[in-house]
Amino acid sequence: MLRLQRLDESHSAALLSFELANRAYFARTVPDRGDAYFAEFAARHAALLAEQATGRCHFHVMVDDDGAVLGRFNLIDVADGCAELGFRVAQAASGRGLAKQGVREVCALARDEYRLQRLVASASLENTASLGVLRSTGFVPIGEFTLDGHACLRYRRELVTAV
Repeated sequence: MLRLQRLDESHSAALLSFELANRAYFARTVPDRGDAYFAEFAARHAALLAEQATGRCHFHVMVDDDGAVLGRFNLIDVADGCAELGFRVAQAASGRGLAKQGVREVCALARDEYRLQRLVASASLENTASLGVLRSTGFVPIGEFTLDGHACLRYRRELVTAV
């Protein structure tokens, strides 16, 4: 059974394994994190947890029964009721609906736990899988831009507070 969990110190080793195992796969559609990210992973992980403690971001991992990380679902730059969603799913887990599940769950958390009213997200036009996930989870396109020479589409999703 898959579970979405808020990132904590216990995820460090599994998260590093996830990032290393999928580095080339992710680099096909998003800029590579670079060698320094992996060399300094422990410090980077601690910095993420410290930033999360301020409320400026909310990091989540999707884990399986063995504790392996299969996906990341992050809300960053939280301000004025809005945050930016970023997500990535392991190559071995792609095509199974995990991205849609994780995005739906993090949207519910954003609305119900973090009291956000809006999320934005972006994906390159080459990343058809992520574009499909965003469309199928209620995000609507709001504009195009270029990032590192790649055409990208920006999306927005309004979150309705449950009554």
